[in-house]
Amino acid sequence: MRFSPVSDATLVDLVVARLADLPGRLRVGIDGAPAADPGRLADRLVDPLRIMGREVVRVRARDFLRPASLRLERGRTDPDSRYDDWLDAGALRREVLTGDKVLPAFWNVETDRATRADYVPLPPGGIVLLDGELLLGRGFGFDLTVHLWLSPAALARRTPAAEEWSLPAFDRYEQEVAPLTVADFAVRVDDPNHPALRTT
Repeated sequence: MRFSPVSDATLVDLVVARLADLPGRLRVGIDGAPAADPGRLADRLVDPLRIMGREVVRVRARDFLRPASLRLERGRTDPDSRYDDWLDAGALRREVLTGDKVLPAFWNVETDRATRADYVPLPPGGIVLLDGELLLGRGFGFDLTVHLWLSPAALARRTPAAEEWSLPAFDRYEQEVAPLTVADFAVRVDDPNHPALRTT
């Protein structure tokens, strides 16, 4: 697998250009471990898409986690729970990834309560930008995906000590999903200032 250096601005331009060629309502998944900061790329896509005339709804997968009683049933530091049980995939699929309206937030992790957010219309040509971890391989039916990849060494180095227990979940993701090979755009971000785009 080969990578070529790419600037942040060029990466944004490439993704926007690909989306410009796709008609209808679109769901875009920006996937990566927290250390890869997929939300940063998702945020940087918003303005260029709006300038292009596309309505954009930003959604964060962390606002679609399951209640603590379910998410943490096997403990707070179980990597298999992180992989299998944290994300409320059903709510995300139902409220974000289908239809002509979007619920931008479903569950507040801090208060462990429903957010009571209002639905946002998604007009024809509108784009949902969803960022989060472990998003691929779930059958979400994204129209376009970007995976921000960290080598195991870089992931371990950039993951805070308090979150090191989660590393086996991302190793399992690599083994079971191989996100580098299934994403439309795969970007190595070992050095966040010098990303590299998968070319083969």
